[in-house]
Amino acid sequence: MDVLVTGGAGFIGSHFVKRILPANDIGQVTVLDALTYAGHIHNLGEAFLSPKLTFVEGDILDRPLVDQLVQRHEAVVHFAAESHVDRSFYAAGTFLTTNVMGTQTLLDAAQRHGGERFVHVSTDEVYGPLLSGSAAEDAPLRPSVPYAASKAASDLIALSYWQTSRLPLCVTRSSNNYGPHQHPEKIIPLFVTRLLKGEQVTLHGRGQHVRNWLHVADHCAGVELVLRHGTPGEVYNLGCGTDLTSRELTGMILDACGATWEAVTYIPDRTANDLRYSMDCSKAVQALGYQPRHDLRTGLAQTVEWYRTNPDRWAPMLRKPTALLELAAPTAVEGRSG
Repeated sequence: MDVLVTGGAGFIGSHFVKRILPANDIGQVTVLDALTYAGHIHNLGEAFLSPKLTFVEGDILDRPLVDQLVQRHEAVVHFAAESHVDRSFYAAGTFLTTNVMGTQTLLDAAQRHGGERFVHVSTDEVYGPLLSGSAAEDAPLRPSVPYAASKAASDLIALSYWQTSRLPLCVTRSSNNYGPHQHPEKIIPLFVTRLLKGEQVTLHGRGQHVRNWLHVADHCAGVELVLRHGTPGEVYNLGCGTDLTSRELTGMILDACGATWEAVTYIPDRTANDLRYSMDCSKAVQALGYQPRHDLRTGLAQTVEWYRTNPDRWAPMLRKPTALLELAAPTAVEGRSG
């Protein structure tokens, strides 16, 4: 099976590429990535040693390019997306263009060329906040921020192609990922890199926001299961990590970095900050045998060690603080690499 991976030089996409490349039944793997701020060729690293890997720098909104690539592959795994919540407050149009129209461009090409498998990778944020209980795959979509709304829209667009033309696709929804190579705009690498530099970290509100933390390798294992065995037209929640408040997570990061609470500053909560996300992942467990294997404390220690020993990979990103968010740049077209 030849596989096209969009956003394959991004954090999660690159881990997925390196996971599937060694498989005997995987033929050519082509990465399509725009190499914007969150996508880096170095994320693929040793994957370039494989003769099975082809890298194409390009945009998922480039219809002729997408059409050409989709035609040559039996399967598409679609990671590419704008994904930073805070950025979406100021550049919502970019999120809608990339996450919705980009997805539709890929779906159109797959529909034209009769693709055998299409996996659309999404997020638990589409369910919106839950004060209690957990969202199963058929729960209402109630996103509360532009990023989540754009992903919910792309999920619905993807599923509509199954309904109207029986395009054999599945949707996956993951909880928060962590692990090596993640861009330092996300909370774990942001806190880790600041602490390693001896700087303060900031905690919103009282630190009571609850998130589920899933090692990127466990997420990629779930996506591979869906690629191989998922039932077309179905949605699969891929979580089952560890639920923590942001204060509990901060405590674990402080321990892993050898820092104390004196390094933490509390700041007012942002206007839109959902209190709690929670997914029911029993469907993927029962239907696909999905089972995360990484202990959070061990995985977090290994992640911190990667940032400690690879400052050349992340320090350049911190030279210009505005390069991380560029929140005041509504014309920016960043992050299409996912």
